[in-house]
Amino acid sequence: MKFKATYDGNHDTFRVEFLVVPVGGLSFLVNHEFSPLEILWTFSIYLESVAILPQLFMISKTGEAETITTHYLFFLGLYRALYLVNWIWRFYFEGFFDLIAVVAGVVQTILYCDFFYLYITKVLKGKKLSLPA
Repeated sequence: MKFKATYDGNHDTFRVEFLVVPVGGLSFLVNHEFSPLEILWTFSIYLESVAILPQLFMISKTGEAETITTHYLFFLGLYRALYLVNWIWRFYFEGFFDLIAVVAGVVQTILYCDFFYLYITKVLKGKKLSLPA
């Protein structure tokens, strides 16, 4: 269901099949154990790592984003980046390391890096987030 007041059908052209199908295939190929729950967990981890791509695609297509959207995306990315700190902490103090979760988290944080730069250089200076032409 789409929230009609904010939905922009003219710019929403990202095909989610390009995320869901490869992530589904990868979750069958690279997992800890070939069981239904493990595959579903792995699928959710992989999908979470690339789920921001439609929003970033929309921002790049329109060239700008509302301030509330940029704040939301920034803190969503910051939350995920803090997961990296959590994994380092757990590795050093508990000896726990989950390669699937770490790689997916690193991929997601890398996807946010360009957005983080724009957020810091524009939004924190009181400007609206707009991409260079």
